[in-house]
Amino acid sequence: MYAVPALQYSIFGEYVSLFGTGRLAVSEYGGLALNRPPARTEGNGFDPDPERPRFPSKTVANIRLVWEHRRRLLRVAAYALIASTLVAFLIPKQYEATSQLMPPENVSGPGMAMLNMLGARGSGNSGVGGTLGGLGVAGIASDLIGMKSTGGLFVGILGSRTVADRIIESFQLDQVYHTKKIEDTRLALWHHMEIFEDRRSGIIAITVTDKDPQRAAAMAQAYVIELDRLVAQVSTSAARRERIFLEERLKSVKADLDSAARRFSEFASKNTAIDVPAQGRAMVEEAATLQGELIVAESELREFQQIYAPTNIRIRALQARIGELKKQLEKLGGSDSPADAKSDNSLYPSIRKLPLLGVTYFDLYRESKIQETVYELLTQQYELAKVEEAKEIPSVKVLDVAVVPTKKSYPKRLQVMILGTLISLAMAVAWLFVRRWWNRIAFDDPGRQLLEEMGATVGGRARRFASSGRALWRPVAYIRRILRGRRLRSPREREDEAVEKSTGLSSS
Repeated sequence: MYAVPALQYSIFGEYVSLFGTGRLAVSEYGGLALNRPPARTEGNGFDPDPERPRFPSKTVANIRLVWEHRRRLLRVAAYALIASTLVAFLIPKQYEATSQLMPPENVSGPGMAMLNMLGARGSGNSGVGGTLGGLGVAGIASDLIGMKSTGGLFVGILGSRTVADRIIESFQLDQVYHTKKIEDTRLALWHHMEIFEDRRSGIIAITVTDKDPQRAAAMAQAYVIELDRLVAQVSTSAARRERIFLEERLKSVKADLDSAARRFSEFASKNTAIDVPAQGRAMVEEAATLQGELIVAESELREFQQIYAPTNIRIRALQARIGELKKQLEKLGGSDSPADAKSDNSLYPSIRKLPLLGVTYFDLYRESKIQETVYELLTQQYELAKVEEAKEIPSVKVLDVAVVPTKKSYPKRLQVMILGTLISLAMAVAWLFVRRWWNRIAFDDPGRQLLEEMGATVGGRARRFASSGRALWRPVAYIRRILRGRRLRSPREREDEAVEKSTGLSSS
């Protein structure tokens, strides 16, 4: 073929273009025609606007690689779907039982009122205020300023080690979870339960997951029972501390009151001092009466002595009466002589002894009355403290009792099937990219040679281990030989022994 400037020739039916800028063709008139190059348009692969975005060549190559192996990827996806379906139906079913508690009544006061107003205002506004209100501004603010939230207290108690140990002991969860140590059993229990407190409504949800639906419902209800019991036991409110103090004080005051009453009773019974003021008043009145009668009798005696003889019966009767009245007056008044005091067998103390007995009597009486008054006041305060304690102890109010679930909560088989298929498909695509990267590495690359050597070594040992039926028994045989005292020989030692045996046989 020849090309001549400005000329075009046809040699043996071949057409020559001038400088490669055109092609010769036979025209409809039998002559030669020069075909000019096609115009640079978007349809024939030319881009009039080179700044337009294009697919990166790397992305196109990756898509092409996936498209070329689409059948293999589809087979992988099908196998993965079958395997995921089997796994989804072989996973044990799990059931969830939930108990819901009403929001406990928090301690009232100005601080809590302010927080409630803040929460109501935040929930009523839109935008940021509404979002904060939805999250529970009162609860957040109370946490920030350090105020105690009863709902948070309930959540903390439910997640405590004490409650977990009681649940484990009640349901024998070490056998259910197949654990030997209590720490592992406790972690397994916490993994199967969830406690959630709604910031807006304050409702506390206790959710327990278990293979047995009846046991799941029973455990959820047991959490509520243990919470109620533990709250009543460890309540540390001010009313409870006051009640304990009053209880101890009542015991002490009761002992003092009993002691004072016993001393007062012993003194009164010993001295016949039942009521010293009343006794003194009665004895003075009696002495005055006797003294009046004595004066009248003495007046009559003087009159009768002027009229009658001393031996007259009336005079003797009056003299006897006057002597009896004086004797009674002396008995009421008492005597200063010790002999008369010892010989005095009167049932009641004399007027002379009443002042001395009155001092001790009133001391004992006053002490007894004081202790009695203190005991009465403390008893009233003790009853009030018990009422306040009952008010301040947070009460556990159940909103929803846990019922036996009839629908499984796990596994979600459709999700397992879809995720298993997608993960397998992603791993297959990743394997395609890795294989392409591996094929692009030169054969004489040191890194590739090292990886191939390592892979061949590991693969060969794995194949020998899998093909040998005695491979699984080699560790057992090794241990048995050690126990029997036989030393294991290395492969080099066994080769040397074989060579020695062969040389000995040849020499013989």
